[in-house]
Amino acid sequence: MTGMSLPTPTLHTDRLRLRPFDDSDAKDLFALHSNADVLRYWDSPPWTEPARADRFIAACRQMADEGTGARLAVERDGVFLGWCGLTQWNPEFRSASLGYCYNESAWGHGYGTEAARAALGWAFDTLDLNRVQAEADTRNAASARILEKLGFVHEGTLREDCIVNGDVSDSWVYGLLRREWKP
Repeated sequence: MTGMSLPTPTLHTDRLRLRPFDDSDAKDLFALHSNADVLRYWDSPPWTEPARADRFIAACRQMADEGTGARLAVERDGVFLGWCGLTQWNPEFRSASLGYCYNESAWGHGYGTEAARAALGWAFDTLDLNRVQAEADTRNAASARILEKLGFVHEGTLREDCIVNGDVSDSWVYGLLRREWKP
């Protein structure tokens, strides 16, 4: 914990709006995280109870209150596409972790790259980061492409990093340094 609040920003790109979660996002958030296809490379099983969405939104608020990161709902023309966020912000190490999750209808349109670029720009400017880390399941080539488009460097593999419903998987670790960041 940083001991200080970190107000969650509202960011705009050419096509997207990234904003703090609100209670009205619970239904869309549950639909996203209960979809087994969306979560097939995730580090936890799909949600089965709608109350998980409420807890996720509460955790996003708590993260902002504690100053440890920011998760943003991503929408286009008022339609919820998914979320993007920076968590585990450590001001002493000047580091954070990037994560994101999108509806199937959003895949293949460049929204993930566009939203992450906006979030990273905010984070490098506001949080004075030196390093951002991200992980992707080794079977998730689309997520790896997003990270590589953003300038992340593949740094290694975490062998048998996750076991979800008995399925063992490896994760790639990516890193992006401030000096490598190209907005």
